[in-house]
Amino acid sequence: MPALRVGMVGYAFMGAAHSHAWHTAPRFFDLPLRPEPAVLCGRSEPSVRTAAEKLGWADWETDWKRLVARDDIDVIDICTPGDTHAEIAVAALDAGKHVLCEKPLANSVDEAELMAAAAERAAARGVRAAVGFNYRRLPALALARRLIAQGRLGTLHHVRAQYLQDWLVDPDFPLTWRLRREKAGSGALGDLGAHAVDLAQYLTGQQITGVSALLETLVPERPLPDAASGLSATGAGTARGRVTVDDAAAFTARFAGGAIGVFEATRFATGRKNALRIEVNGSLGSLAFDLESLNELAFYDRAEDPDTAAFRTILVTEPNHPYMSAWWPAGHLIGYEHSFTHQVKDFTEAIAAGEQPSPSFADGLRVQRVLDAVAASAADRSVWTTVPIDH
Repeated sequence: MPALRVGMVGYAFMGAAHSHAWHTAPRFFDLPLRPEPAVLCGRSEPSVRTAAEKLGWADWETDWKRLVARDDIDVIDICTPGDTHAEIAVAALDAGKHVLCEKPLANSVDEAELMAAAAERAAARGVRAAVGFNYRRLPALALARRLIAQGRLGTLHHVRAQYLQDWLVDPDFPLTWRLRREKAGSGALGDLGAHAVDLAQYLTGQQITGVSALLETLVPERPLPDAASGLSATGAGTARGRVTVDDAAAFTARFAGGAIGVFEATRFATGRKNALRIEVNGSLGSLAFDLESLNELAFYDRAEDPDTAAFRTILVTEPNHPYMSAWWPAGHLIGYEHSFTHQVKDFTEAIAAGEQPSPSFADGLRVQRVLDAVAASAADRSVWTTVPIDH
């Protein structure tokens, strides 16, 4: 079996998830190529060497440009902050490397357009690119997509999507890169809202055509995360910096097919750890999903007897369900990490078949355009209608 030699840039949270997937996918799926975690790249030599040993990479580099130039690498997997995505991805594609890039695709529409154009040029030479919206690969959501495509929901009327976390509720949580616009591009909108937007467009098969939005930064300043700032052992300190991204986003949307959508993304939903929820209502039925119960899909069929009709919970673990034939007997659950394993499976199969992986950089650009429209709408207070209140 031919090898698919992977070089990955970044080794923190996403890097660990991707590493697990590159190791696991060929052990559970009969792939046409054999993924090899060949080279891990990071800026700090001691740290990247330690990470390579821990995560099972054969070699390491401290310069992504040297990694891209290596002849013994076929794929560049980008798991870095958004401000580096465009430069690395374009260079890798122009060098003839396949690219898997974490979401959101970029920090701006301009950068995403450059990446999509590079992917289109590369595709003409048989070089493939995909963006890592891993939740598409959860069996329950893949089943939801199948049911909607089969017409089981009829004409789609409503989409409501939430992504709720609470890890920023403490005002003394440090000012990390995810809270700096120059690194992250946006806050909850890009970090969480990108997933909600992609899933909404993926499940419905329709693009969002317009939005009306509100963005809010709830804690405007936070402790600087370095030793020189005077941080205490609990993380609080006297030196603080400005938060330059949104903490929460809310917007309404309209889809090309006429459905309306309501979206919310926040890292201030106290008590919610990773609650990605999406519901689609149609003329014939409804579907609902919650990531905190990721093996389940709720389904309502309006054609059932009204005396007994109700939302039923489908345990998506049967071998006929998407991806599940490779795993455990029915009723035995899978987890978050499997979405990345399925992503590697699909990406590897697309490369071997000479086909465009999904979601493509063009799909990532479509999401970026929605995020940009949300930010523009929130900034344009001329569309804000004031409601009179009693004083």
